[in-house]
Amino acid sequence: MAGVVIVGAGPGIGTSAARRFGTAGLPVGLIARSAASIDAARGTLAAAGVEAVGATADAAQEHQLTAALDALAGQLGVPEVLVYNTGLIRADRPGELSRQQYLDAYAINVLGALTSATHLAPRMAEAGGGTILITGGMPEPEPQQTSLSLGKADVRALTVLLAKEYGPAGIHVATVTVGGAVSPGSRFDPDNIAEHYWRLHTQPRGAWEHEVVFAGEPAAA
Repeated sequence: MAGVVIVGAGPGIGTSAARRFGTAGLPVGLIARSAASIDAARGTLAAAGVEAVGATADAAQEHQLTAALDALAGQLGVPEVLVYNTGLIRADRPGELSRQQYLDAYAINVLGALTSATHLAPRMAEAGGGTILITGGMPEPEPQQTSLSLGKADVRALTVLLAKEYGPAGIHVATVTVGGAVSPGSRFDPDNIAEHYWRLHTQPRGAWEHEVVFAGEPAAA
């Protein structure tokens, strides 16, 4: 069975999504900025009986990112699922950042997703199809998070563009738009969010959704 590649394998949604796909039997590949992040994720996954391989890359650096994707495809084969879960989350109001800071944020929030998808999608299509899932957010733009609001709005547009481009070749492209701060045990528990990634991947083609807005679920009593 072809595997899942998670770009942005942090301790929240990235690790939870990796665990959800891994426990279903898919081989897992992880990409993170540091080896420490990969090691932490692998340790958490091992506790759930899931083995994973990893590669380091800065998602804002195209050559690092494509090299990491190629390394994991070389180990696992062309992935069945690509999850782009990287974003730059910070507080900034309109006009507070320099032009370069906005460009740097855009490179992480949007261009990394574009690079990852377009680098792997042709091979996924040739292999018979698959799923590309992008973590979204900010369903309502907020001035206190301007760069993130702009980036996540573009993620929604990018999802539509990629779905139109690669959907006819059998690739389901969707975004999970998360409407709050992710934290275990909260209404935005990453394990609950990860279930939507799995559900989107397993949808039959005639029922494909292209966006799920996760508004939060009550925390367990």
